[in-house]
Amino acid sequence: MFKKPTFIICLFFALCSFFGKADAFAAKPSAIYQLQIFQLSNKDQETRLDAYLKNAYLPALHRFGIKSVGVFKTVEKDSAANLLYVFVPFKNLNELSKLSQVLEKDVDYLNNGKDFINAAYNNAPYLRMQSIILDAFAGMPNFAVPNLTSPKSERIYELRNYESATAKIGLNKIDMFNKYEIGIFSKLDFNAVFYGQVISGPKMPDLIYLTTYNNMADHEAKWKAFGAAYNKVNKLPQYQNNVSHITSTFLRPTEYSDL
Repeated sequence: MFKKPTFIICLFFALCSFFGKADAFAAKPSAIYQLQIFQLSNKDQETRLDAYLKNAYLPALHRFGIKSVGVFKTVEKDSAANLLYVFVPFKNLNELSKLSQVLEKDVDYLNNGKDFINAAYNNAPYLRMQSIILDAFAGMPNFAVPNLTSPKSERIYELRNYESATAKIGLNKIDMFNKYEIGIFSKLDFNAVFYGQVISGPKMPDLIYLTTYNNMADHEAKWKAFGAAYNKVNKLPQYQNNVSHITSTFLRPTEYSDL
């Protein structure tokens, strides 16, 4: 005869194992994302950066095991600052920390990217760059490849930053996403690539997400539908005043982007 408490515990873990939920009490790991933003001052820098990313950096990441890397350019270019964005998904921070060591030993990467890597101080391949590190939301713990049918040259990707007044208020906005907004975006086929909390970056507290569309008309139609669905959620008292500033940037994927 089993003692009753022992039997109950054994039965619980047996059921968890059967349904593939043995980690029922463990938090599911979320991905870590790196968003690199390059500021370019002229067409020559853009050409050199494209060559480096296409021929050296992305192939090296693929060899490292990261199969889907996003490279995007702003739709409307500012004459004073042309921006290029690189999105790299990692399983965890440990994988991110290993990358630089791997690249230092990757002969193909070093050879194919030598113009960029060994650029002289007076012939730099970019004006400035920043690296933002994000922790994926619990509501979408891993990135997704967008399911779009239009040519890459027609696609519109919208990168949005939501800044909050304090860290606690920022977590309140993330809770709002996890409980409501991600579900609305998914139902309306916004084809989100990622949602992430900035854990290291120039603007904090901050969250960033990327949604994608076949074209601008698709974008406008989906946001109109979102407004109607979001109206009730936006009026919930527990989520008032949780965003202090929103920045929206329209992007297009490069022809060599994986996303």
